[in-house]
Amino acid sequence: MLVSDFHYELPPELIAQEPVAQRDQSRLLVLRRADGSLAHHVFGDLPAFLRAGDLVVLNDTRVLRARLRAHKIHGGGQIEVLLGEELAPNDWWVMLRPGKRVRVGTALAFPRPGADPLRAVVREKDPTGLCRLVFEGVDNLPRILDEIGEVPLPPYIQRPTNPDWSKDAERYQTVFAVNPGAVAAPTAGLHFTPALLDCLERQGIELCRVTLHVGLGTFAPVKSTSVEGHTMHAERYELSATAADQINRARAAGRRIVAVGTTCVRLLEHAAARGEIRAGSGQTRLFITPPSTFHVVNALITNFHLPESTLLMLVSAFADPGGTRGRPMMLAAYAEAVRHRYRFFSYGDAMLIL
Repeated sequence: MLVSDFHYELPPELIAQEPVAQRDQSRLLVLRRADGSLAHHVFGDLPAFLRAGDLVVLNDTRVLRARLRAHKIHGGGQIEVLLGEELAPNDWWVMLRPGKRVRVGTALAFPRPGADPLRAVVREKDPTGLCRLVFEGVDNLPRILDEIGEVPLPPYIQRPTNPDWSKDAERYQTVFAVNPGAVAAPTAGLHFTPALLDCLERQGIELCRVTLHVGLGTFAPVKSTSVEGHTMHAERYELSATAADQINRARAAGRRIVAVGTTCVRLLEHAAARGEIRAGSGQTRLFITPPSTFHVVNALITNFHLPESTLLMLVSAFADPGGTRGRPMMLAAYAEAVRHRYRFFSYGDAMLIL
């Protein structure tokens, strides 16, 4: 299968640069897989499509202020650093921009308000261009990220130089984010409000929280020509005993499991690879493409994804489990969204796939 099979045309003005004024007033395109039918709603209508007994799975990861500004200590060139995976305290895989000419041994300085600059040294580069960066002069880097870091908005969201991050700091987190570790938001969850979550619970819908820390893979384009040639970056997850029990009970009772976002799909389907869902933590590199069988997830809430992205491949697989009709079905849904001027990507509108 070719990566280009997942291409679609998107007018640039439909890439959402700001969130809607109220989270649950984003639009909601409902796709019914049985017949490919589409219906237009707002996200606040979600309770009408769920029923008592459904288990809604939320990703409670919290986004770090993972974008940092630095300069080379020798030479003075400016470098943008995006934190990726923490290997050990103060030891991280990162994405550098520009990074091609950064060599192993390069020392970087990060300004700190009212303190000496933070220093880090490039210790390693991997074949994909990621750099291993070891920070010096700090006990634990995440503790000072609110002081020196910026909200890691995706590159297609433009902000002026020296922006006020206060609005993005609040809106680029879900209202249920509690476990720090992500470098991008699980964007399907951005549409929920506390009132909407309360409404679901009053309706008899069970809420379940899991954690998958969205990593650098969310920014990585698919560079291979074929889908099969792409390798996913690993992402860390945590699955509590409570969550595992909720999921297993719902599966045993034949109740519907609704994943909020592709991150939850990847975690749940990874965890189900050995049968019963078990509590634990680890990493997943699961790459879901058509045709794929889904063992846990029965319905999916998601955003509109980039052309030729791994996320568009995943939702195409989910649109027709075990088959290949999902790609044209999803591309037709995206074309409908473009015609109706939906807003796309992280701060954009949502889909419900039933």
